[in-house]
Amino acid sequence: MRIYLDNAATTPLREEVIEVMYQCLKEKFGNPSSIHAEGRKARAAIEEARKTVAHLLGASTGEIFFTSGGTESSNMAIKGAVRDLGVRRIISSPTEHHCVLHPLEVVRKQGVQIEQVHLDRRGRINYDHLEQLLQQSNGAKTMVSLMHANNEIGTVHDMERISALCQTYGAIYHSDTVQTIGHRTINVSKTKIHFLSGGAHKFHGPKGCGFIYINNEVQLKPFMDGGGQERNMRGGTENVYGIVGMAKALELACENMDSYRSYIEDLRSYFMHQLQERFEDIQFNGDYDGDYLHTILSVSFPPSPRSELLLLQLDIAGISASGGSACSSGAETGSHVLNAIQAGPERKTIRFSFSHFNTKAEVDYALEKLAGLVQAKKEPANV
Repeated sequence: MRIYLDNAATTPLREEVIEVMYQCLKEKFGNPSSIHAEGRKARAAIEEARKTVAHLLGASTGEIFFTSGGTESSNMAIKGAVRDLGVRRIISSPTEHHCVLHPLEVVRKQGVQIEQVHLDRRGRINYDHLEQLLQQSNGAKTMVSLMHANNEIGTVHDMERISALCQTYGAIYHSDTVQTIGHRTINVSKTKIHFLSGGAHKFHGPKGCGFIYINNEVQLKPFMDGGGQERNMRGGTENVYGIVGMAKALELACENMDSYRSYIEDLRSYFMHQLQERFEDIQFNGDYDGDYLHTILSVSFPPSPRSELLLLQLDIAGISASGGSACSSGAETGSHVLNAIQAGPERKTIRFSFSHFNTKAEVDYALEKLAGLVQAKKEPANV
């Protein structure tokens, strides 16, 4: 028996998504750049998907560009803003995903000043410090790149508050929303943002497909040169069936967002309370009882002789979870996120992440297997 509790890394494809992708593979095989009937059919499928994604985000269709995923989208936003918009200063945080941190290092070497906003022990932004940094621009064109929700600890940042500060000080705003698209309502017509990154496989769509929202007020040059696809922004033949599958997955996620959130919240809450009741010295990372992403629970286990192999032992027991981001490597590595929030290095952190496909029975199974791996809470002595 396998229990999948690593949905922050990737989610299983929905059957409805598989079906629309299968039909697309069979019936819409034409090259969307071709002018004949088969090409026009594929092009129409892409544009219908673009219309769906734009509608669900409150954007115009001209502001949605399809990419290979969130990493490409964030690279496009950061590197494009430096190259084309004159950005010479970027404010970010030490807990960003590597798809932001690594491009920041690239542009740093090009002379761009990188500033890090202060965070507290739960990974929450110090908004006063963010405003201070924005005030200190000294005329340099500034970009703020802050993720919506952290992929390891689930702490959520206030997009409306960040947006308001960026507007006040004339900064460009980019957000990595890979973990929250399809799980939290985002409306770019109400929240001013310049760049937004999304990836299909985080909301039960296919891997290798994503999008970037680029506000009409900013204009970038092509990120990939080639055949002029994506309105000349990204050369290369489009991933037609992936794009169609992503649009369907996002549509279903948004239609059922409230019911899925309520269901997953209940699972997460049950798991939290059971861990605290059954096991000794359980702690949680991030803003776990404040403004958090309901799909993620970062659990900190006390040091023990068996804790270093806890993730491997869970896998052997049939439970898929994670020690942090799935994008660093296939092996366990130290987490830059946990280091940034000063989590105790002697403790063992496991990220459990949920979807609406998970059940209470699966959570109970995980708790049962943990009972053989983690120190149980001692019963109070009779007086």
